[in-house]
Amino acid sequence: MAVVSYKCPNCDGELVFNPRTQKYRCEYCTSAFSQEEFDQMQPEGNVYRCPSCGAEIVTDDTTAASFCYYCHNPVVLSGRVSGEYLPHKIIPFAIDKKQATEKFLEYVHSKKFVPKAFFQKSQIEKISGVYFPYWMVDMDMEGELKAEGRNVRIWRSGDTEYTETKVYQIERTGDIHLEDISRNALKKANSKLSSGILPYDMSKAQEFHMGYLSGFLAEKRDIEKEDLKIGVGEEAREYGEKILRDTVHGYTSLSVRSCRLDCQKENWDYMLLPVWTVTYKGRDGKIYFYSMNGQNGNVYGELPIDYKKVWILSGIVAFAVFLLGLMGGFFL
Repeated sequence: MAVVSYKCPNCDGELVFNPRTQKYRCEYCTSAFSQEEFDQMQPEGNVYRCPSCGAEIVTDDTTAASFCYYCHNPVVLSGRVSGEYLPHKIIPFAIDKKQATEKFLEYVHSKKFVPKAFFQKSQIEKISGVYFPYWMVDMDMEGELKAEGRNVRIWRSGDTEYTETKVYQIERTGDIHLEDISRNALKKANSKLSSGILPYDMSKAQEFHMGYLSGFLAEKRDIEKEDLKIGVGEEAREYGEKILRDTVHGYTSLSVRSCRLDCQKENWDYMLLPVWTVTYKGRDGKIYFYSMNGQNGNVYGELPIDYKKVWILSGIVAFAVFLLGLMGGFFL
């Protein structure tokens, strides 16, 4: 498997993708290149091996981009993002590490009972930009819904109450288009982490280039679309039925008798989406995490609780209530 890094055409330094400028920036001569400029300067099929030490890099089976542990160059494991594992699209990072760190500290400081160890310097330095693999599905369906609608009218005349019920047979047919049904494509990914920061703005998706991975970590999918088809189909049918139901108005109640939804066309895109994340092993041995959408800054976390802080605050509150009680009794 080829280990590749992206080199500056001007000084041969490492190029790292900068989310703020959406360009590749050289860490040495500060040159910057757009994807188009970089493609034009590189000969077709040019692959760069780790230039500093040639060391072997140990990764797990799904790592697609990492850093050389010896010379710290950003590297891409090209064999894991090629062939059948070549992503169709990618959403580049739009938030850089400095911004991600600031948002992380704002989020943690807003939580009163998080252990200090969770946001110490050594912990903050672990925040990592990772491209996670997802399947995105678009689907065209033809639908037909049959339902029974009821309108009930109640009124009184003298001492008598009357109820009038009108029953209507309702049919709806239509073509339904669903976009961006998302599914995590990595078995080891925490399902809450991978879904808690959705959605992304898919209109910002770019054609995949390996250069976007430079300077970040990346994971290769190990969940295939065949494993997800049943679940995606069920979700699509739920959406489709809801869309047809939502076209029916003006009835006291509605009962669906049947709903037929036939898939006419579906398109699956294998995508890499940007996530800033940091994990923490609590005293209870549980792994806690913080994750942030690398495009729009949406945050999701499952944070540890410092129960010592909780007990101290509870004691202060209890003592304050006790003092107020004593003062109230004194004045009485």
